[in-house]
Amino acid sequence: MRRLLPLALAALVLLAVVAFAGVARPEAAHGELATPDTVTTTGHGVVTAVPDRASVTAGVHTQAASASDALAQNAKLMNAVVDALKGAGGEDLQTQQVSLYPQLNAQGQVTAYVAENSVSAHTKIAGAGALIDAAVAAGANTVSGPSLDVGGRDALYRDALEKAVDDARAKAEALAQAGGFGVGQVSTVTEESADAPGPVFQAAVAKSDASTPVEPGTQDVAADVTVSFRIR
Repeated sequence: MRRLLPLALAALVLLAVVAFAGVARPEAAHGELATPDTVTTTGHGVVTAVPDRASVTAGVHTQAASASDALAQNAKLMNAVVDALKGAGGEDLQTQQVSLYPQLNAQGQVTAYVAENSVSAHTKIAGAGALIDAAVAAGANTVSGPSLDVGGRDALYRDALEKAVDDARAKAEALAQAGGFGVGQVSTVTEESADAPGPVFQAAVAKSDASTPVEPGTQDVAADVTVSFRIR
């Protein structure tokens, strides 16, 4: 009897520990809560818009026997280009690059010095051609662009997100029809990172009246999501 008493006490202690665990974690006493079944799909949404803004970069490339002469000639022409861009309606002008470097021959000897300067300017699509023409007329001998963009891109992207969620639900419902189940409410949504949109050019959309034509074409603002739906 004396040997049985310690064993009985140990059993009582063990039962108390198990009971306490069941109170502290009810799921441990009644089983883990099951995660509802879900179906997960990806959705893609696109909103197509016509660009309404353009950015043009114009520059001057000069060459002279001395570095100071190359830079002085460049500054004179570049000031004229900047004034011309402003006069043609260019906005938010910003210098892109200023450089000065020697030009070498095959023997490594300096034959001349080259100075380069470029500035970007923004305008409406209709004024892009005039901006280019004004810069070249003022002395610009390097031009790049125009880079086209759509105003209100944030609002367009939100519209694309809505379309992407609708696309994901349509795919889930197609799976549900094949699998014999119902699609319920959204469980989780993950927004995928979006790539920078590129212009999609179309012929004869709208042409500027300037001598240098600029076609705005269209741009796609896209969004991608991954959505999990509850299975009913």
